[in-house]
Parts: sequence; C-alpha cells; structure tokens
Amino acid sequence: MTFFKDVAQVFLEIEKRSGRLEMTDLLAELFKKTSSREIDKLIYLTQGILAPPYEGIDLGMGEQFAIRAIAAVSGYPKEQVEQHYKKSGDLGLTVDEMLGKRKQLSLSREDMDIEYVYNALLKIAKTGGAGSQDLKIKHLTEMLNNSSPAEARFIVRFVLGRLRLGVGDPTILDALSVSKTGDKSLREPLERAYNVCSDLGYVAKTFFENPEKINRFIVQPFKPLQPALAERLSTPEEIVEKIGKCACEFKFDGFRLQVHKRGKEVELYSRKLEKMTHMFPDVTEAVKKLKANEIIFEGEALAYNEKENRYYSFQQTMQRKRKHGISDASKELPLNIFCFDVLYLDGKDLTEKPYRERRKTLEKIFPLGILKLPNRKIVKTWKELDKLFKKSIKEGLEGIMAKDLSAPYTAGKRKFAWIKLKKSYGKSVDTIDGVIVGYYLGRGARAEFEFGGLLVAVYNEDKGRLETIAKIGSGYSEQEMVELQKMLDDIKVEAPPAKLDFNEAQKPDFWVEPRYVIEASFDEITLSPTHTCGMDEGRGHALRFPRMLKMRPDKSIDEITTTQEVIDMYAKQGPH
Repeated sequence: MTFFKDVAQVFLEIEKRSGRLEMTDLLAELFKKTSSREIDKLIYLTQGILAPPYEGIDLGMGEQFAIRAIAAVSGYPKEQVEQHYKKSGDLGLTVDEMLGKRKQLSLSREDMDIEYVYNALLKIAKTGGAGSQDLKIKHLTEMLNNSSPAEARFIVRFVLGRLRLGVGDPTILDALSVSKTGDKSLREPLERAYNVCSDLGYVAKTFFENPEKINRFIVQPFKPLQPALAERLSTPEEIVEKIGKCACEFKFDGFRLQVHKRGKEVELYSRKLEKMTHMFPDVTEAVKKLKANEIIFEGEALAYNEKENRYYSFQQTMQRKRKHGISDASKELPLNIFCFDVLYLDGKDLTEKPYRERRKTLEKIFPLGILKLPNRKIVKTWKELDKLFKKSIKEGLEGIMAKDLSAPYTAGKRKFAWIKLKKSYGKSVDTIDGVIVGYYLGRGARAEFEFGGLLVAVYNEDKGRLETIAKIGSGYSEQEMVELQKMLDDIKVEAPPAKLDFNEAQKPDFWVEPRYVIEASFDEITLSPTHTCGMDEGRGHALRFPRMLKMRPDKSIDEITTTQEVIDMYAKQGPH
C-alpha cells in the first residue's frame, strides 16, 4: 500500500526540478514502492487525469467550489481565502499555507492511500444531478480534512485541472522502465503499447503484472490508437529524394476520425481521442453496414453539398460537432468520409503491415455509400508529384500527402512514413500549429475590444517544455475577437503555465491554460531575443508577421509544432 502523503512528497521534489533525468529517477523510486493494484491509479494522478481522454471523465469543479471547501476545512472565511489566492495565483499554494495555519483541526484524520484518493476524486467526477455541486464540495472537504498541507496542495490543483508538475508522458514511460530494469531499455515497447491503446494506466498495470506482455501488445477495438503524424518537407524534390517511389493523395481540409466497430457496436473518435459517435449518426449507420465484424480505420470527414457538388471548409464541417440540433445538422451538412487507412480487421493487427498492403485491404472494403476511398496515384519522379500538387492547389485543396509504400502505421509518431506538402504562405515553408498560452488586451484601434492578440507556444520535445514563438495580433475578424476573448476568459489563470518558458518582454495581460490549438501563417522565421523557441545563447526563434488562419479544435496540444520542426524550417529558408 502506498500512502498519498508519500506521493505528495515526491511531487514536491519534482516541482523543484527542471531536468527530465531527475524527474525520471524520482518517479521511478515511487513506482518501485507501488503495487500492480495501485500503479494505474498513480499513473493517472501523475498525468492529472482520472481516465484516458476517450472515457470522457471530467471532474467539473470550478475555483469557487474549491474555495468554499478550503474555507470549510481551514476555518478561514471565504473572502480571506479569495484574498490569499489573488496574491498567490495558485489555489494549491493557498490551501497548503492555510492548512498549515488552520484555525480548526479535524477530529478524525486518517492517512489516505492512493486508492482512497483516486476513488474519492472519481466520486466527485461522477456526482451529477440536482444538488451535485454541493455534494462535490462535500466530497472535496472530506478529502481535505484528511490531508496534510502538501497533500491538499496537489488535490486542489488536480480538481481544478492544474496539477502543474511539468511531467510529460515520455518521462513517465522512462520512469516505468527504470523502475523495473534500472535503465530505459524497455522505453520503446512501453511507448508502442501506449501508442496503440492511448491508456498509460492500463499499460503500466499490464507491465507491473507481467512485463512480458508489453512486447505482445496489440491493437484492440474501442481502445483508440494515437494518430500517426506526418512530417513536412518544402519541395517535391525533397520528398522523392527522401522516400522515392510513393503514393500521393490530395490533402483534404477536413475532420479526422478514427472509427471502431465490433458487431453492431460503433464508436467514432476525434484525433484528440474524444468520443464523437453521438454527433455523427449518419456515419455510425454507414459503418454498421460494413461486412467486417471487427474493424478500425481512419478517415477524413468533410461536409458535402450534393447540389453544388462541392465540399465545405473545415470551419463549416466543424459545425457538425455541435451538441444540439444534430439531426438537422446531418441533413444540412451531410458528411463524406474519405477512408485513408485501416489498422485492424477481424482480429488482425494491421499496423505493422506496409502501407501498400493496408491500401489493398481498404480497396476490398470501400467505397460503401458515404464511406469513400480517396483517389491516389503512385509517382516515381518529383515532376509527377509536383503536377499533382499544383492540381490540388488549383482545386482549392490544402496540398498533398505523400506516403511511403513500405512503411508501417506509426501510431503516435511523427515520421517520414507520411509527408505533407502544403501551399506556402508568402515566403514561409509552411504554417505552424501552436497552443495559446496567453492573450493581450486591445489597444489603439482595438481599445473597444477586450482582446488584442494571442501569445502562442510550440513544444520542445527534448525538454518537455512549451516555448513561445509568436505574439499574433492579426488574422481575426471582429466577431472572432469577441468569441476568442469570451472563450479564453473561461480558462484564465493567475500564473503562467507550469511547463512554459517565456521572456518577461512577451508577458501577456492574461495567462490561460494551454488548451486551444491555433494554426498560423507567417512570412518567415527569424531569430529573436525575446521568444524562447529553441533559445540558444540568448537567441530564440519567432514568426515574422504571424497571422491567425483558424482555430484547430480537432487537434490536441500533443500535436502542435515542435521546436525542432521550427529550427528545421528556419534552416531551410537558406542563408541568413
């Protein structure tokens, strides 16, 4: 049995560290003391979640409810708790300090183990209906009554979705390997297992029960895979030089879906692995008609106007995600699904098969009604590829996707199995996808608006940190500015995100949780003394004349552009 007070002490030590090696060793020592019965719950708690994203479990507790619980436990009035929070910027620090000086002591405090804390948090998440908020506060109060100040710090942060540990999944995977072998030798099979089921708690439990099973992990229906990611190159010549003879498909600007079927049961998952099934009844019915008993495939969903014989934009397609009026939306914006890969079929894991074989399997299954097969062409030369690319742009599409004919499906990996070539903007190599970490108030001509621009960051995979790359002040309509300000107000935080490296010169008026992804275009990448992307000897990388293209609600922050990609794009611009 592992007590949560021991977990909290390790979390405190992790907070003081910035290096992944130190964090890995601290976690590995904690994992060694944890039983196979508890390890999955400890992994989820470390990730700041209660279950993988596709389970859709949300705590649903806001700051005011946490403040009420802190006041009840500490004996301080609610107003004093709020006052302290305004100064600290972190309710976790507030409860830590106030419980250290609490005016009233619990009469029956007992040590909490990992299972107790996890189950109590799960109870909060699953409490619903009339009076549910009061019940949630009651459950949280009971936990805090049993907590030391350090335990309370992390429990409060957890219920607010702000654990602030700065520990990413790669560090947890390293620590799992080190806990059993003393080194990272099992990192690769652990990572593959995670990528094909998207449930790190399940992987850890399986690993602790029998390490041998990790090498035999296979794809399973209703445990969605991490989506394969495409690399980018800037010219047709580079693509052919890299992978040679390849398959080319037009790159549609649609909504990526991963489809799972077993018998008549169907689930649809977004690229963020959220369940979308209830939003797309027309797709679900079409999938049920497939002859295969069990299948997992991926497709790009686009809203289609049959009268005009044209596909709608990404933004219009995304309207199908709305929670109300789903039946009407199905009629107004019927979808076509371009099924571009198959990962599992009637008990067979196809992810290790080369793309050419997976495509042949697709051709035996599709087309079927709205489930279509994307056109593709095998090309041998860069001139053939360039011709297809120009045709794609002429038809108003994003570009092309080139696929290595011999490559397996690389779940969760950004490899040159797939290479995207998109229309350039100005002199830029490509667009970037960044996560919003803050926003600025409107000034000058925008003084009437409470929104004047975004601070955007990319991800440094080596450090496990977010790094700023642009202050984006253009590309918005007035309506978009109003909507963005309202949306970001809901996720404002007092302190900068825990995993963000930033320069005070770029400090926004308001920090926000790193939740929303934006696609931005730019003229070129320049060196910057104030942006932290790839910072080396006082110079980072920044976007010159960045412009917002669109929000990407279909993408998670795990899919944003990496620092290394930015550095590579900068290098491809030629002499500086």
